[in-house]
Amino acid sequence: MRSRLLPVVLISTAVVTLLAAALLTVGKDDDSAQAGQSTAGQSTAKRPAVETATVGTSGRDSLTSAIAAAQVRLRTLPKDYQTWAQLGSAYVQQARVTGDPSYYPKAQGALEQSLQLKPADNVAAMIGQGSLANARHEFSQARDWGRKATAANPYQAGGYGVLADALTQLGDYSGADAAIQKMLDLQPGLASFSRASYAFEERGQTSQARDSMKRALAEATDPADVGFCRYYLGELDFNSGDPKAAMEQYRLGLLAAPNSDPLLAGRAKAEAALGRTDAAVTDYAEVVARLPLPEYVLEYAQLLTSLGRADEAKAQFTLLTSIQQLFTANGVVDDLTSAIVEADYGSPTEAVQHARAEWARRHSVLVADSLGWALHRAGQDKEALTYAVKANQLGWHNATFAYHLGMIELALGRRDAARGHLSTALRTNPHFDRVQAPKATAALNSLGGPR
Repeated sequence: MRSRLLPVVLISTAVVTLLAAALLTVGKDDDSAQAGQSTAGQSTAKRPAVETATVGTSGRDSLTSAIAAAQVRLRTLPKDYQTWAQLGSAYVQQARVTGDPSYYPKAQGALEQSLQLKPADNVAAMIGQGSLANARHEFSQARDWGRKATAANPYQAGGYGVLADALTQLGDYSGADAAIQKMLDLQPGLASFSRASYAFEERGQTSQARDSMKRALAEATDPADVGFCRYYLGELDFNSGDPKAAMEQYRLGLLAAPNSDPLLAGRAKAEAALGRTDAAVTDYAEVVARLPLPEYVLEYAQLLTSLGRADEAKAQFTLLTSIQQLFTANGVVDDLTSAIVEADYGSPTEAVQHARAEWARRHSVLVADSLGWALHRAGQDKEALTYAVKANQLGWHNATFAYHLGMIELALGRRDAARGHLSTALRTNPHFDRVQAPKATAALNSLGGPR
């Protein structure tokens, strides 16, 4: 799968450019202010759904400049609600591209100021609030903001993007599909095609997922957007068990966006799968130094663990704990990551506690898988099976899900079923996890090998 950690919604470099343009063109009278609001809405509508920042150094510089321009304007026009909304959305993006969640409270303050100045029909601020809530993993709040935005302007695609992302994470897949279809109807392009791709992938429709990402790529003109599309095409290849094809997509992506952290992390993952572990370690170390997001730190720790470099892996797990504490202090709710890490590398009892807390908030297949695996690791296999089955209900060709279900079935003495699901896991992607994949192979061999 793309990542067992939580996705976030990010703005591409193209949107940063549009934001900067909007800040420069907003006028002082009502008519030009409405024009500025329209521009902000277009920017938000083009926001693609991605899991990690695709913006490189130049994009970050543009974003910093846009924030500075907004701050200057607001010192002169403190009641300019459009610029407050744009500034809030820019802070959300800044948090994501830098890995610094301290921008989230700043975003909240700016967006609240915009809504205080204009409570009604302030679609840009509503979308900004929804994006902030999604970034903080407050998906119920994000859903509510998405509904408010689409009610205020049903022809604005950006609100449906917020809604689709939130509903996906809440496990309301039919609702997410409807929101994505609305986006496709209103504004077929990078944002809508990329979301459609993820929806297809979740249902095991890999060919359709790839076709949708290729359509997104055809719409991409900004280098960061090209890199974003290449990254997810690479992820589809990697998750289908073809690291060589994935490597080519990551290579093409890095040609367009040389400073993309996701593409560099993808390349590291593919290098490890192809046996180029020294290169993989080097690339992961660079990614973590530039953008220490939880998913990168965990992947790096897993690689180091698989190589027997226990002390270095321990240092990465310590870093991961510090990162999680920083995110929590800035309003990010994320028991899922803690459940994943504790289940395989810490306390299974704590893993269950974290996974149950996440399940109480949302019923996505990601959380079902995590809770099932945590319960298994804690020795509660009968209950674990219920959640592992739920995790596989969409038909996602997900090696991790199949592996977890197979191991739970093996623990329950259901050897034939376990053999089938372990075979599926390793047939889907024999490189799905540097630490767990060898365990899957050993378990399958104990059952007589693949079938």
